[in-house]
Amino acid sequence: MTLSPEILSALVFVVLALGVGFVILGGVWFITRFVLKTNKKKRGKDEAYECGVPLLGSARDRVGIRFYLIALLFTLFDIETVFILPYVTSYRTLGAEGLGAVLVFVGVLGLGLLYLYRRGALEWE
Repeated sequence: MTLSPEILSALVFVVLALGVGFVILGGVWFITRFVLKTNKKKRGKDEAYECGVPLLGSARDRVGIRFYLIALLFTLFDIETVFILPYVTSYRTLGAEGLGAVLVFVGVLGLGLLYLYRRGALEWE
């Protein structure tokens, strides 16, 4: 079985890339383990750290469903930026037709937000 030169060169590239990656990982592991000696146990090293705020309770406490709803709605409406960004980068070539499409898109999102506001989905309490 013979391999074409293109496939052989691709295989050589993959093997070299993996080899370089493993050499880098091994070097970093060796330096941090033996040269810097970071495996020493220090007080507070294994404790949870969040922006300097000490741990107040268990990480297993229940969180209200409103938190998840607000987070989901934030994610949903935040993704609209991803859809509007291509229009912003090429608004001159799209012209009035592109502006109309974006206005319809933002209008539908606005109606959805108004619906959620009227249903009380954005109320925290």
